[in-house]
Amino acid sequence: MHRAADIGASKVPEVTLTFWVIKVAATTLGETGGDAVSMSLDLGYAVGSLIFIGLLLVTVLTQIRAKTFHPFLYWMVIIATTMAGTTMADFADRSLGIGYAGGSSILFALLAASLGVWHWSEGSVSVASVVSPRVEAFYWITILFSQTLGTALGDWMADTNGLGYEGGAIVFGVALALVAAAYYFTDVSRTLLFWSAFILTRPLGATVGDLLDKPIEHGGLAFNRFTASAVLAAFIVICLLLLPQKAGKHPGESAETS
Repeated sequence: MHRAADIGASKVPEVTLTFWVIKVAATTLGETGGDAVSMSLDLGYAVGSLIFIGLLLVTVLTQIRAKTFHPFLYWMVIIATTMAGTTMADFADRSLGIGYAGGSSILFALLAASLGVWHWSEGSVSVASVVSPRVEAFYWITILFSQTLGTALGDWMADTNGLGYEGGAIVFGVALALVAAAYYFTDVSRTLLFWSAFILTRPLGATVGDLLDKPIEHGGLAFNRFTASAVLAAFIVICLLLLPQKAGKHPGESAETS
């Protein structure tokens, strides 16, 4: 079995507080942006998915071909996976009638499979191992499944379980706080905690995004989707300009950590 080696510079930014702040903003933008295209422009979930899958393919191929870490490019891919995940999850859950429970179960299985194949192939699913095009391909496939799963989970929690968008955001916020506590006060695998937090930030962003742009009668604040998306995009750009990121490893991990 091949183990990822330090054969190149990491293409993933240092996992700091700034990383998570931008991640939540990016996932929220993915929700409002995805809804803007599929709902506000009335293109539908299928067409919206095709548009964002196209954007994702262009950005992820550019990212993989890049020789060094570029913050704006990296976060462009994250946003593209989130927007694609939003419309694909909505298409499966609503247009195809699979439902939130069925969609979440299928996506969880796909996410587990992608992590399992990645680990089987490379011996690690640590972000510290993302130093070659092949490993980076595994990384982005896993992220796409996690972003799509997060959308389904967020909608399931807010709609089906009757918590509303505020309640759903609180549930996922508390879950993230527990992951953070485990990071600081336990010896639980940093790789496990990273992926747990990465997955949980998506439904948090999804519920916050829905809270911002859904009609008031549906429990939202009825903000214009395009305006909300522009504000979130501007916030991300400001963060990247004022808080420069550099390529790095997950604290406490090495490329050999599984």
